[in-house]
Amino acid sequence: MKISVWPTVETKGELELADAEWLHTNGAGAYSMSTLALMHTRRFHGLLVAALDPPLDRHVVVSHAETCVEVGRRMYNLSTHQFPEIAPTPGFRLLESFSQDPLPRWVYRLGKYRLERKLCLARGRNMVIACYTWFGKTPARLTMKPLLSMRPIHDLRSEHGGIVQKVSLRRGEVMIQPVRELPRVVFGHPGMFMGSPDWWRRFEYSEDMRRHVHYQEDLWTPGHFEMILAPGEPSYLTAAVDELPSQSPAELMAQTTQVLLALDPGPERPLAVRSLTIAAEQFRVPACSRSASLAGYPWLGVRTRDTLVSLPGLYLVPRLFEEAKGVLRTTIALRTDGLLVSHVPEQSSPVAHPTVDGSLWLFEAVRMLLCFAPETEGFVLEEVYPVLREIFERISRTPGELVWLTDDGLVTSHSDTEPVTWMDSRAKGEAVTPRHGLAVEMQALWTRGSETLEALARRAGDAQLAERAGYARHRAQEAFRRRFWCDSASYPYDCIDDASGASDSAVRPNALLALAIDPSLFEGWQARAIVIAAREHLLTPRGVRTLDPASPGYVGYYEGGMEERRAAYHQGVVWGYLIGALARASLRALPDDFELQMDIRDWVLHTIENGPVLGQIAQVATGDAPHQAGGCPAQAWSVAEALRTLVDDLKL
Repeated sequence: MKISVWPTVETKGELELADAEWLHTNGAGAYSMSTLALMHTRRFHGLLVAALDPPLDRHVVVSHAETCVEVGRRMYNLSTHQFPEIAPTPGFRLLESFSQDPLPRWVYRLGKYRLERKLCLARGRNMVIACYTWFGKTPARLTMKPLLSMRPIHDLRSEHGGIVQKVSLRRGEVMIQPVRELPRVVFGHPGMFMGSPDWWRRFEYSEDMRRHVHYQEDLWTPGHFEMILAPGEPSYLTAAVDELPSQSPAELMAQTTQVLLALDPGPERPLAVRSLTIAAEQFRVPACSRSASLAGYPWLGVRTRDTLVSLPGLYLVPRLFEEAKGVLRTTIALRTDGLLVSHVPEQSSPVAHPTVDGSLWLFEAVRMLLCFAPETEGFVLEEVYPVLREIFERISRTPGELVWLTDDGLVTSHSDTEPVTWMDSRAKGEAVTPRHGLAVEMQALWTRGSETLEALARRAGDAQLAERAGYARHRAQEAFRRRFWCDSASYPYDCIDDASGASDSAVRPNALLALAIDPSLFEGWQARAIVIAAREHLLTPRGVRTLDPASPGYVGYYEGGMEERRAAYHQGVVWGYLIGALARASLRALPDDFELQMDIRDWVLHTIENGPVLGQIAQVATGDAPHQAGGCPAQAWSVAEALRTLVDDLKL
């Protein structure tokens, strides 16, 4: 698939073409997601995945909709499923095309005629609407059997005897509450409902199988709906958590369509900018009481580091400054021991540990906010500045646990249990990429953050803090220049263990982050050496590798079970979001190189093409060709950094 504003795929009955994934969100954490064939390949797929504590606590409510259409004496089954040891059920053969323009839309060829199905999530509601339009000469009969999971997104459902099979009927409504601990589900329909509760067994999810986790599920149905499709007239079936709204399905679909169409910045902007602007909206969740951005679909929640790295691309580039302020309020509200916490916890897991680099990224996010919107200074001084001061004091205090300053003013950190940098990963209880001590990008976050705090303290009239922050910056800069450059590698050390004196001279992308964040740490020749080495050893068509392939610990694949994937996570796996750091670092090292700007544009365009989810960019890819996408299939900071690079760095 090439880049397009609204994705369109001509499937022509080919399952391979219908294997791509689509994503549709409601602005409050709920989503619909599957393959184009509607054959689920992940446990996270579903037609209504509701956010019961918006934007979190997501549950797969309506997984499938088993759909048949009767035309004359002919019955057409539109559904495609994978069951054990047999070929997929053949509904995909009827699928002519899929479009998301802006709502997900399927066109089926039924004999000589067409059926169009649209899917829509009501904005801010846990509600899905299916709209069917029949383009035949005589009426057709549609039968739809909802298949329900009613479970958290990370779980799977197996047949059991605890389902509550009671069904309450009103005119045009069917109400059920099959799981007592969860809210009821209400269906709206224009036809008739026939109750026949039953289990459908052993659906198989191929992506879960590939990830070496349990991959079979049983789904429950309360019965089926029947309705007559008049030629050319839309007919609607809806499913909602708790209750149906007073507005009609047609009105709700029109509202959603209007919101999504308004995202397109217009034909005067480059196609990639338009596509990424639309993709960025899916991670923002303004339609709920808790402003936040989701780190990725379908399984990632609200992560502090991801939120702050993504803020410029998701909010500042599209000039959503009020929303950005709300996101920052949510981010700084949760703190422990003077630091931000790693994520907004789910109701089922209320504990969140402190994040060191996430806390330092707050300084960078605030600096970017003031660059884009100087008028937000009042908000920053009143609400965020006290938190920045608290983080600065926490890191500056007497050496202790988790994070502190060395004698020469550099940031050092250590934890046997909690991650302290973005590149920490553990497999079988052991650190795969141990970065205890002085991490190169942490120093840049500290020095640039101290500069930001110094400026804010002067504006706030706190001369003493301004002087301390300025001194901290100067001290750390001098120590960094003295200790971090590795002459033998012509590249900075990635990490220095201050306790043992050991240092990691492998070529990793963290020096790019450091150069992008605070270029004053490097001489001009050093900056150019970093960029040249990164382009030669780390750059791929999918993003930037986490380790030079020539290094002994390099792992070029990303597959297998959780432990195997964790072992490869930062040992060569490609991360899409790092293209933004490479772009910023390159432009700061070679600001007048026009050909470089063209190269950067091409780098970004390559990361956008052919992702697993239409219009989105995945979290990671394999280090070795063909650089197959993996990890979370739609990742916020991958999209955000690609968009920020095109608009802010390249001025497209």
